[in-house]
Amino acid sequence: MKKIAVIGANDFQNQLILKAGSLGYETHVFAWQCGDVGEKTADHFYPISIVEKDEILKECQKIGIDGICSIASDLATLTVNYVAEKMGLCGNSMRCTEISTNKYLMRKAFEEHGIPVPKFTVCDETTDLSAIDMAYPCIVKPTDRSGSRAITKVTAKEQLSEAVAAAVEQSFEKKAVIEEFIEGNEYSCECITQNGVHHFLAITKKFTTGAPHFIETGHRQPSDIPENMTDSIVSQIFRALDALEIKNSASHTEFKLDKNGTVRIIEIGARMGGDCIGSDLVRLSTGYDFVKMVIDTACGDPIDFVTGEHYSEASIHFIFDKNDMEDLEKLRRETPDSIYRISEIDEARFGKASDSSSRAGYYITVKK
Repeated sequence: MKKIAVIGANDFQNQLILKAGSLGYETHVFAWQCGDVGEKTADHFYPISIVEKDEILKECQKIGIDGICSIASDLATLTVNYVAEKMGLCGNSMRCTEISTNKYLMRKAFEEHGIPVPKFTVCDETTDLSAIDMAYPCIVKPTDRSGSRAITKVTAKEQLSEAVAAAVEQSFEKKAVIEEFIEGNEYSCECITQNGVHHFLAITKKFTTGAPHFIETGHRQPSDIPENMTDSIVSQIFRALDALEIKNSASHTEFKLDKNGTVRIIEIGARMGGDCIGSDLVRLSTGYDFVKMVIDTACGDPIDFVTGEHYSEASIHFIFDKNDMEDLEKLRRETPDSIYRISEIDEARFGKASDSSSRAGYYITVKK
């Protein structure tokens, strides 16, 4: 029996754990013990924080894993690729990991490869913000966090200091990126890369709370982008994946289309998109088994691009308050067959979401 390590045990990672188990893998899951579902669904659970990469490496060497992976977590990719590199398994290089998990280094890499990026600068708590030459509105975000944490749209100079302080506080390295704000609809592109060859899977339409913090309220596949624009968009994204040296992993590229239809890449994660985009929506809307692709890539097995049964549309809707619960209850009454899955819902979080991690729950819907 092949053995696979999974970094993380939350609801999103559980889709990976369950898929690996269904494929006959013995699953070894590492995460801080806090009652997450993956602690129970794993064949073997290790209460080790996902950032303890050397401790996880020692355990993986004892186990003799055949692959290591995670989905939807930038933080987990640091450990995934560290262990893979040390054990001679498939993954991305530590150089790729560094530039794909740091928004400032990512923009520098794009710039060096001639890929258009918003005007940007990096700062910390000691930076003289009055000397920064940036037009307003602009966006402030931590250099090394995901999940909409401490992202702020700043419309006037007097707001900049507070936004930077919030971003620096959330940042692991205590730095923030200030960048030009790009107008346009938000999307993401989901891909899988094996041995340096990129494969396009889907484009996702993103819905957010809007300014100032842009917390995701939902995602839909397929997007509303015309098919005749897809090839051009994907070719630009492939160039960006090359710039980040992505060789063996899923990827999640967030981008905007401006008023002229020009692609403006915002950032790329060298991992599957969160919010059930990769773990569920890709398979439901295209038939591609994206989670299996991640496992096959991690274990050095050929990717299978056969498509299974799927729906014409798949969406995820996040719950923020009682109004969202009323929408869900209406679906339950009127079109219950459209509901694919409902997460656990924490009503204590109603009206308190400050980023993606503090939303109250979600539900996934499909259309035939």
